[in-house]
Amino acid sequence: MTALASAPKPTSPLARAETLLAAIPAALPLAALRVALAVPFFKSGLTKWDGFLTLSNGARYLFTQEFQLHIFGGLYPFPAPILMATLSGIGEIVLPILLVLGLGTRFAALGILAMTAIIQLTVPEGWANFHLPWAAMALTLVVYGGGWLSLDRLLHRR
Repeated sequence: MTALASAPKPTSPLARAETLLAAIPAALPLAALRVALAVPFFKSGLTKWDGFLTLSNGARYLFTQEFQLHIFGGLYPFPAPILMATLSGIGEIVLPILLVLGLGTRFAALGILAMTAIIQLTVPEGWANFHLPWAAMALTLVVYGGGWLSLDRLLHRR
C-alpha cells in the first residue's frame, strides 16, 4: 500500500474545504488572470486612438508634454514621443486581445510586463496600487502560460 493511499482522509471542515479548493483546475485562475490583466490595458489603449491608427490628441499631448521618465532621480522626456505613444497604443490593444484569447500568452504577458516597467518609470507613485499587481499577474502568466482554456493549448496539442 502506498503512503498516499494509506493517508487518512481530512476530517476537519477546514481540511475538507482546503481539499475542495485545491481541486480547482489551474486553468480557471489562469483564465481569470488573463482577463484581469487585459482589461486595464485595453481600456487605456482605447483612449489613445481617434480612429484606425489615428493617434488621439490626448495621447500626443501626454507623450510630448506631460510624461517624463523618472530615472536615477532625474526627469527625462520620452525619446521619440509620437513613436512611443503609437507603440504604446498598439501594444495596449493587441496584447490584451492576445491575452484574453490565450494566444501567445507568455509573449503577450512579457510585453505587458515590459510596458508595466516603463509605466513605473513614468508614474512611480503608482507602484503599490497598480504596477505591482500588474507585474505579478504578468509574471505569473509568463511562467505558467494560459492554461488549457487557451488557444495556445489548442494550437500546441500533439
